[in-house]
Amino acid sequence: MNSTIKALGLCVAFAASLSVSMPSFAGTTLRIGTVLAPDDPMGQGLDKFKTEVEAATNGEVEIQIFHSSQLGDTTEMIDQARAGAYVGTVTDVARLSSFVPSLAIMSAPFLFDTYDQADKFALSDEYLAWGDELKEKSGLMMLASNWYQGPRHALTQKPVSGPADLTGVRMRTIGAPIWIKTIDAMGAEATPIAWGEVYSALQMGAIDAAEAQPTAIWGAKLYEVIKNVTKTGHIQLVTALVVSAEAWDQLSPENQKIVRDLAVENGRFASNLTIELGEKALADVAASGVTISDVDLGPFKEAVSGVYAELDLETERDIVNKVLGR
Repeated sequence: MNSTIKALGLCVAFAASLSVSMPSFAGTTLRIGTVLAPDDPMGQGLDKFKTEVEAATNGEVEIQIFHSSQLGDTTEMIDQARAGAYVGTVTDVARLSSFVPSLAIMSAPFLFDTYDQADKFALSDEYLAWGDELKEKSGLMMLASNWYQGPRHALTQKPVSGPADLTGVRMRTIGAPIWIKTIDAMGAEATPIAWGEVYSALQMGAIDAAEAQPTAIWGAKLYEVIKNVTKTGHIQLVTALVVSAEAWDQLSPENQKIVRDLAVENGRFASNLTIELGEKALADVAASGVTISDVDLGPFKEAVSGVYAELDLETERDIVNKVLGR
């Protein structure tokens, strides 16, 4: 009798220990923000991502989307996620290079010729290994890095035919070394400010120029405060959907797979929208009275060629070329 009671007691104790040690996957709500407008391809992709994740997880993962900087600038959202808030955002990958320097290669000048090349590299073993390193070092989980926002062009008040025309021009860019070095090498004076401040800064003359992709030029109404768009395409803006690692670890393995698969799938959806709507956006900008110009890219490519060595990214460039078979 005593041995039976002891056995039952051990079973109860063992079950109790399991309930403590085994993870509990309750419903999780993720708040994902973007600085872009709801009708931007990234905004549309996030809305579709929300609908599909909630359906595929039977509501166990709820996604709330916040457009137009409602959760703050991109850097602020990243800081919130790192602090443990259940927040995510779509960010240029170069912002994450302070944790994993190799990630800066995704924003390197004149590296990818097409979206398909960027998509292929973003799913390579080499790149995904850097994503794993990011989680360990930053507290951020990278869900997908194939959210393409388009080629970045120069937005100026005066026509630009080459790097010399950008001398002394204060050009807004993203506050990461690869962006700053690229814009400086192109001849301008890189001036990092929040995206939400670009319109007013151009309007008031706090900056002379900016650089942005076609859909963002239209979505942010920058055509109202600039006179020229020069199609430099100096950086292909390939961005990543990242979330708090703390929030990510609360999801079951099954839901993690669903979320990551849908992040990649909707990254492609948003990217194809970017490509589809990009030319229309430029046409609309031109119709507003802004001059759209092609330019010889040779002098710009030569001007920025030293950026790779300056930022110690030559090895990463070679990795990209190997993955792409070129």
